[in-house]
Amino acid sequence: MNTRDIAIRFTELCRALKLEEAAEEFWSDDVVSIEPPMMGDMARLEGREAVAAKGKWWAENHEVHAFRVEGPFINGDEFAIRFEMDVTPRGKSRVVTTEIALYTVRGGKIVEEKYYYGEG
Repeated sequence: MNTRDIAIRFTELCRALKLEEAAEEFWSDDVVSIEPPMMGDMARLEGREAVAAKGKWWAENHEVHAFRVEGPFINGDEFAIRFEMDVTPRGKSRVVTTEIALYTVRGGKIVEEKYYYGEG
């Protein structure tokens, strides 16, 4: 699969809230996840297991009311997806957040994901 094909399929899975399936199908074994707003050890994770554990933690600690996906937006060996989420984090107030995820593809797998958050 080329980057365009991966981007389209990955985005379709995300749109259907099949995030674990998307990860299983497309992450490389040594995928890197960079998400600076995350605190401590979760700001930069390496390896499929570590990144999957972050996703599991997120799912267990957020009640999802709405999840909107736009994209993919493709450029060479990268693609971006815009996520808008209406969630209630455990123990906190309900919020609507927007983030852009930038994915890098090599050898038919996603080798890096970076998250960008909007202000305001």
